[in-house]
Amino acid sequence: MRAEAPEASQASAAASGGRKLRVLLESIKFEHTIFALPFAYLGVALAARAHHGWPGLAPLIWVTLAMAGARTVAMAVNRLADASMDAINPRTANRALPQRLLKPAEMAGFALLAGAVMVFSAAQLNPLCLALSPVAALFLLGYSYTKRFTWLCHIVLGLTDGIAPIGGWLAINPTISVANLLPPLLLGLAVAAWVGGFDLIYACQDIAFDRAHGLRSIPARFGPQRALEISEMMHGASVGLLAAVGGILGLAWPFWIAVGVAAWLLIWEHRLVHPEDFSRLDLAFFNMNGYLAITVFAFSLLAVILG
Repeated sequence: MRAEAPEASQASAAASGGRKLRVLLESIKFEHTIFALPFAYLGVALAARAHHGWPGLAPLIWVTLAMAGARTVAMAVNRLADASMDAINPRTANRALPQRLLKPAEMAGFALLAGAVMVFSAAQLNPLCLALSPVAALFLLGYSYTKRFTWLCHIVLGLTDGIAPIGGWLAINPTISVANLLPPLLLGLAVAAWVGGFDLIYACQDIAFDRAHGLRSIPARFGPQRALEISEMMHGASVGLLAAVGGILGLAWPFWIAVGVAAWLLIWEHRLVHPEDFSRLDLAFFNMNGYLAITVFAFSLLAVILG
């Protein structure tokens, strides 16, 4: 039997590595970075308008890499933390770790690499972003474990995503003062209420499983009807906080179109789900929220340009 040619062996290894990378990216739903990335860019744009003008290409590249790294860390750790539960939950049993398409060590290595990218990118932005990266890491690593001891886990997830616009703002203007920090903090809270609200909807499909296995969530604690009502209140607060940011910064008319579109999309999102029917949950969760993030950023950017 002839030995395999070196070129064939290298090609096989490359193909295997490519498949492994595709499985990794699919496992962490890398494409869903779109939910948070536009708000990081919005933080950049608003800080640039308020203080220093357009920052150039380099900060945008480092913000993008920091955000992609941060979300990858969060999702990889989430998959590791939930692997045992995912294996026995019919909804998640086909994920990569339960199916042994990936080894835990591979997922952990991916998380470490992404974490290094996040910290290195923060260091390229400014010393404050680097100094605050451990705070971000605490949320990124910790939120996956909160459902083991509190039904407020959705709030923690929202606050984790709410770091995005604050980080984008501080990447451009790393000044510690009430006047400088109020707009990004309000924007961060708007994102936190938005993300926490739609995560609450998403958690409704696991009510029976969570109750049976001692996992905590608002739907498991209060039932789907009350959970949807709380989600509606959080999304109302998100729209109000967006409006407050526009008022404080005196943003031009396209921003108010963005606020109106966001409100309309959130209302539509809630019309897609019902306490007795979550068959359209994927449409509500993925499509509506992706449209919202991109629309708010696009119109807000136009407001910054016009302003």
